[in-house]
Amino acid sequence: MPLLSTPSTLHRNKENSMPFFSRQTLRRFLKVSTLALGSLSGLAILAPMEAQALPVFARQTGQNCVACHAGGQFPELTPYGRMFKMTGYTIGARVMPFSVMGVLNYAKVADTSKSDDPAADFQKNGAGVFSSGSLFIAGKVTDNIGLFSQITYDNYASLNDDGSFSGHSQADNFDLRYADRFVDGNRDLIVGLSVNNNPSVSDPWNTAAAWMQYVPAASLTSHQFSDASTPYPGYGSGGNIAGISAYAFWNKTLYAELGSYRTANQGLSFMSAGIDDASKTKLDGGNNPYWRLALTREWGPHNFMIGTSGMLAHVYDTGSDTSDPGNLGHYRNNGIDAQYEYLLDPHTVTAQLAYMRQVQTYSANALAGATAAATYVQADGVTPVDAANASDTTNVFRAKLSYVYQAKYGGALAFFNKTGTSNTLNQTSGFDPAGCAGAVCNASSTRVTGNLAGNPATSGITYEAFWIPKQNVRIGAQYTAYSKFNGASDNYDGFGRNASDNNTLFGYIWFAY
Repeated sequence: MPLLSTPSTLHRNKENSMPFFSRQTLRRFLKVSTLALGSLSGLAILAPMEAQALPVFARQTGQNCVACHAGGQFPELTPYGRMFKMTGYTIGARVMPFSVMGVLNYAKVADTSKSDDPAADFQKNGAGVFSSGSLFIAGKVTDNIGLFSQITYDNYASLNDDGSFSGHSQADNFDLRYADRFVDGNRDLIVGLSVNNNPSVSDPWNTAAAWMQYVPAASLTSHQFSDASTPYPGYGSGGNIAGISAYAFWNKTLYAELGSYRTANQGLSFMSAGIDDASKTKLDGGNNPYWRLALTREWGPHNFMIGTSGMLAHVYDTGSDTSDPGNLGHYRNNGIDAQYEYLLDPHTVTAQLAYMRQVQTYSANALAGATAAATYVQADGVTPVDAANASDTTNVFRAKLSYVYQAKYGGALAFFNKTGTSNTLNQTSGFDPAGCAGAVCNASSTRVTGNLAGNPATSGITYEAFWIPKQNVRIGAQYTAYSKFNGASDNYDGFGRNASDNNTLFGYIWFAY
């Protein structure tokens, strides 16, 4: 099938304009949403991981995966794939709404010698593992309502006292949509509502925070330096929260979305099912707005997008008492992104750029605790470190270029760079005059993942090669090389570990049926 195959779609044409959402439309959506959410709440039990290509959607549309995914490299979407998503996953016929996915991983860290406990710091280093599996419930519900939901099982969710691992399941990404399309001689307008649990999971471009990271990695310490754990643009609120957003796509040119989020509790608790209460993200009220604006153009085999997005979130410290306003912190995110695709069989080229600036204001109690717990001194063994900052700013930039030939053979090159303010609140390694019977030492510091500078600066490059032997199987290898980690190139943890010691060879086999 030609890579640019764009099958015809059936949408209701409306000759007359109408309000963005009428009361009747909204009531209908909320009624069906309530029924769908209630039926799914009992199933939402499985570790968060980015959602991927779904064979159920291929069966629904009758199309090969390359119709929706650029060069078949799920989950990156083609223009047709974006149209399918924005029209609410409703193109095609209703089919059995289930798919499953599994991921096999291998990771080997360059240097494990600078650790007093390599078995704990680099679990299963150099060993192949079955990392996770997912169940998807997705597809067309009505002509205007569709669903994407993922439940994921993490095979290495927790470490037992005897050194063995226990698996765990929990809710993953969720996106229930109402959408309609209005087409006449002067306009092509798609409007919709999305109920979801992850800011930007509703976004149709892969430069969105929820989608740019796309190769799942096991939750093992040997995998903590793989590309999946490198800096990506994101929102301080995190995922597994509950929100609703309204969006519109006008004349295949302008996309706009506006929504707000709250804690996923009460009737929406299934969106964070499987996460213990102390670990859940808890927001203050429902006034945590998210917005997205993008301008796009298609010409021949080319398509280009440039956009911006942002979010304001009021987040309680993890595990803290939400009745105490002293535990409430704030995040402000603003980002810009761009994407270019060239799709002409047998070639696929994708270029992505994304930048996110985040300002985090710490809660009063977090600052008070940091002051009370301060033990580190400067290298002279006497001078105290600086007081903790009341807020921090971080900047994450990521760029990626990929090429796929015949939707089978591909490679990618990604660059990541995170910078930000230094803050003793984030310092986990340092000189402690009380930790060694009065001698100045760093015995209370954290090895391997420690931060001696209190600075988040991390940068490097990931090289990737992959093979897609059939449309629902992908085999790949990545090598991530660090030039800086936790604020330094050399001795970033105070125990002599260098950024390059974290260089990681990572392999994966990824399949879905």
